[in-house]
Amino acid sequence: MTDSTTPNRPAVAELLLGPALRYVSETEATVWVETTAACTVRVLDTSTRTFEVAGHHYALVVLEGLAPDSTIPYQVHIDDRLVWPAADSRLPPSVIRTMGEDGPFRLLFGSCRSAAPHEPPYILEAGVTGEGLGVDALRAHGLRMLSQPPAEWPDVLVFLGDQVYADDMSPAAQRRVERRGDDRGDLPKKVVADFEEYTWLYEESWRCDIERWVMSVVPSVMIFDDHDVIDDWNTSQSWVEETRAEPWWEDHIIGAMMSYWIYQHLGNLSPAEIASQGMLARVMESDDAEAVLRHWAFESEAQTPVPGGYPFSFHRRFGDVHLVMVDTRNGRVLEPGNRKMIGDDEWDWVVDRCFEPATHLLIATSLPVFAPGGVHAIQQWDEAVCDGRWGRVGAWVGERVRRTIDTEHWPSFDDSFRKFERLLVERATGERDTEAPATITVLGGDIHFSYGVAVEPRGDRRFTSRVHQVVSSPIRNILDAPSRRAMRFAQSDTGRRVAEFLQRRVGRPPSDLRWDLDVDPIFDNTMALIEFDGDRASLTMERARLDDNHVEYLELFKQMEL
Repeated sequence: MTDSTTPNRPAVAELLLGPALRYVSETEATVWVETTAACTVRVLDTSTRTFEVAGHHYALVVLEGLAPDSTIPYQVHIDDRLVWPAADSRLPPSVIRTMGEDGPFRLLFGSCRSAAPHEPPYILEAGVTGEGLGVDALRAHGLRMLSQPPAEWPDVLVFLGDQVYADDMSPAAQRRVERRGDDRGDLPKKVVADFEEYTWLYEESWRCDIERWVMSVVPSVMIFDDHDVIDDWNTSQSWVEETRAEPWWEDHIIGAMMSYWIYQHLGNLSPAEIASQGMLARVMESDDAEAVLRHWAFESEAQTPVPGGYPFSFHRRFGDVHLVMVDTRNGRVLEPGNRKMIGDDEWDWVVDRCFEPATHLLIATSLPVFAPGGVHAIQQWDEAVCDGRWGRVGAWVGERVRRTIDTEHWPSFDDSFRKFERLLVERATGERDTEAPATITVLGGDIHFSYGVAVEPRGDRRFTSRVHQVVSSPIRNILDAPSRRAMRFAQSDTGRRVAEFLQRRVGRPPSDLRWDLDVDPIFDNTMALIEFDGDRASLTMERARLDDNHVEYLELFKQMEL
């Protein structure tokens, strides 16, 4: 789509976005950039040509042969011109910290980050102003990093979904969409139309100075959630059928998948995985890879609700810390009565990765597995009702409930939830002749409040591993006051008793595990930091705040051993 509001790209290429440091190992790293025109990008002594997609230009520079356990300053050159750092930059130099064997490892994670200016009224809370999103926790961490030595920085950033909001844009993005100059009256309000408009969202979200610098010095991994595409994405089979019938959907979903692969997923992969998949090579061989990626995107989305398409789950090793990232959106099986969070083949892959030796196992999903209070039970009830437990009228009501209050987390996919339970039990007890890790931590996001739970088996059985779930959400999208009250009621004793009564009425048995809150729910913008050192793991949760001078800072909420 041609956008009359987009200025002509200059003949001389400039750096538009990045550098984003993505994959880092002992001897390898990848650096992602977007440029304004075709060019050669050089980082250290490695150069690569950009690839083009619908008039946009990108490069992933793959660095090899780096010294292990080293801090390596780097710059970015375009056609032998220095473009990063900017000539007037006052930020510390960008560095690549390759992995080593000694010392602690720090993982910073969160989800749900809306883009808006870092100024009033947007940095105020939603209860103060209707436009308020609160303080950006990623920015607050970046401001603190400016005064820290690199050895104290996080070693990896984990973003668990909703990196952009394609269906709830910032005021600036909304104005840009309204100026696009064509008639898209079929589109829902505040929804981007296609790949071109998705690029606007990433540009707005990733171009702010502090966050951009943070992503240039801390490697990152990412997974999508619904708002990266649209609210309730793949929540049910009827939702899929209704949405696919909309005339605007094909361009929207193709744009979502294309942009996700370029901006987020490509950087999740190791150089070996990139070479094995061959997609980047095919893209690089094309004069303009739009047709290649459109075909891939259409095929990937068309697999839902039948699994078997492109796998977005992946895993990363950080020494003795093993992260397994699970796609909980695109690989769903949505057949009523046979709903699964991910298909059987992909689940088998997840299980195999989780049983690889590790001192610390992290299982990351955009959606929580263990919900507090009555939230778990109401999701169990809703799935049974949607499947016809209370007849056709009940199923219709259950579907309305599912879409209204987002009953689409792991408990609402009972088959997958029970499999997840069995995975934890077998892994935490060493039942498969594999030594149990010191810790197993489930990472989650999505729900716009943060909390932590200790997970234990019911009865006399005991885990060898220390098992927790930590949910960190939002990075920046604070809930308004009515939503907070609703969530607090759902977590109250009364809310829990009501929900558990409904769960029993539809014949859903209780979980084989129990979980107790270690960290009370936090209704603020936050990111969680987990530090691993030997067989120990500790959690720090901090809230993003404003001081009296409207300067962002971090306030400690909870520290504890995992």
